[in-house]
Amino acid sequence: MTAPFKRLAIYCGSATPSDPVYIENARMVGATLAGRGIGVVYGGGRLGLMGAVADAALDLGGEVIGIIPEALVQAEVAHQGCTELHVVPGMHARKQKFTDLADGFVVLPGGVGTMDELWEAISWSQLGYHTDPVGLLNINGFYDELIAFNRHMIEVGFIRPQHADILIVDETLDGLLAKMEAYQPHRTIFAMTADDL
Repeated sequence: MTAPFKRLAIYCGSATPSDPVYIENARMVGATLAGRGIGVVYGGGRLGLMGAVADAALDLGGEVIGIIPEALVQAEVAHQGCTELHVVPGMHARKQKFTDLADGFVVLPGGVGTMDELWEAISWSQLGYHTDPVGLLNINGFYDELIAFNRHMIEVGFIRPQHADILIVDETLDGLLAKMEAYQPHRTIFAMTADDL
């Protein structure tokens, strides 16, 4: 059976929280994707959730493509065991490379950098820079407040009805991947007229 996704971009934290549930789930994601023949495109680090996803996928022979800015390579946090490691000038180039190489996005728990990546993936989807599904894996209720805030933005009217379903949410990876596979691209802002906006 052919995997519905060739590669998925995984956005997640480089930190290691005290609660082991986050690292355990990151490892589960890496192992599951490798087991399904889906390549991992991620931030190229060896620490925290990022390293856990990569190591688990590599342990099962999965493809792992790391994309890391030069400054972080110099800080010695790059994962040298990746199938491929792309060193880019900065964060903008990094996110563009994620979008170029992957055909979907899965967001695990993380901090400011992960939030930046999540909202840019959603923003680019709204505009029409990509039509790939954006999935949020809500491990341990980590994203409950963010999901509520996204719903608030929809209710107030800052997210258009056409774009209300861009953010795909589930508490299990199997459920999230199934929803992402069923995702139908919406009408993008680039395809709208001023009257639509």
